Amino acid sequence: MSHTHGQKDKLIARVRRIKGQMEGIERALEGDAACAEVLRQLASARGAMNGLTTEVMLGHLQEHVVDARTDAERRTGGEEMMDILRSYLK
Repeated sequence: MSHTHGQKDKLIARVRRIKGQMEGIERALEGDAACAEVLRQLASARGAMNGLTTEVMLGHLQEHVVDARTDAERRTGGEEMMDILRSYLK
């Protein structure tokens, strides 16, 4: 079972807050808010996404690399994280 399963409620709550932030950005744009306000909201949403991403990445590393049961599982977990980081850092 995935490490995200054990933290599902906490992670879903974070996703819902991010969803609310994105809806706030949409309302700001629809309401012709000042660009500085839209930028502040975008920065806040980006920070929230980065925090969520970091939490899930750290959980992956802990479960699938640090606490892996076998060297093969550790290698697979590490390779998965390298692929994810390549995508994330593009």
